Amino acid sequence: MSIPTVQQTEAIYAPILSSQNRGWENILVKQHQHPAGEALCLFDDEHTICMSLAPRPVRFMHIKGGKTYTSLYGKGDISITPAKIPLFARWDSEDLFLEIRLASSFIQTIAQETLDINPDHLELIPKFRARDPQIEAIALMLLGELQQESLGGKLYIDSLTNVLAVHLLRQYAVTRPHLTIYEGGLTQHQLLRVLDYINDHLDQDVKLADLATLLGMSQFHFSHQFKQSIGIAPYQYLLQQRIERAKQLLKQTDQSIMDIAFSCGFNSHSHLSKQFRQFTGMTPKAYRTH
Repeated sequence: MSIPTVQQTEAIYAPILSSQNRGWENILVKQHQHPAGEALCLFDDEHTICMSLAPRPVRFMHIKGGKTYTSLYGKGDISITPAKIPLFARWDSEDLFLEIRLASSFIQTIAQETLDINPDHLELIPKFRARDPQIEAIALMLLGELQQESLGGKLYIDSLTNVLAVHLLRQYAVTRPHLTIYEGGLTQHQLLRVLDYINDHLDQDVKLADLATLLGMSQFHFSHQFKQSIGIAPYQYLLQQRIERAKQLLKQTDQSIMDIAFSCGFNSHSHLSKQFRQFTGMTPKAYRTH
């Protein structure tokens, strides 16, 4: 039997869920369910993390980086395959797992801007079966976004992608960098500039990179200092402000709930309703007549 190559693998083993057309930047997330089989994968421009979601352990043989590893992979176990390293995998029973691919160019940018690493000297260590609670937590949050059709928005995905990239570099780079955390939060001038920008762009896709660029910071350090300043993450603040804008429009205008949803940066009536109910305990319609 011939072994499927990476292109054939993509066709044969179609994912259950994928972020392919969701507009997520620098990251591709797929949930897979495969019968017993084997495949050869190679990604030139992406680092890959795979995490088992299987309800019962699956026996794998992995060959990568000139090493062979055979083991049972249980729920939460991860493997890391750096870009340009071929991976041969064989598994002997049905497998359920999450695949996360991070763009090499993005990892290089994070290395340079956040950790002051020369991207030309960046090298990640291949890992076979490993446990990493932080990667597991981020992976499950990304899976939740896949299942809920990205309700948290792009700023949330950007934040998760950034934290995952920094963690990958700190824990799995050949030369482990030191990360300096700046205490004290943003200055009042910096904070007001960011809050004004968010207020002026509630109806648009606000990106973490845009906010960080406003202040000339790396995305990781911006997120950290923003949260220190007001106690919540940028994506939480953005959602909070969108809900507040929706509340104003519901009470002060006769716009349709669909139009209000779009003008506040939600992608549908149901998207607004779900988030609105979580914040206020009632639907937009009930709030308007309350």
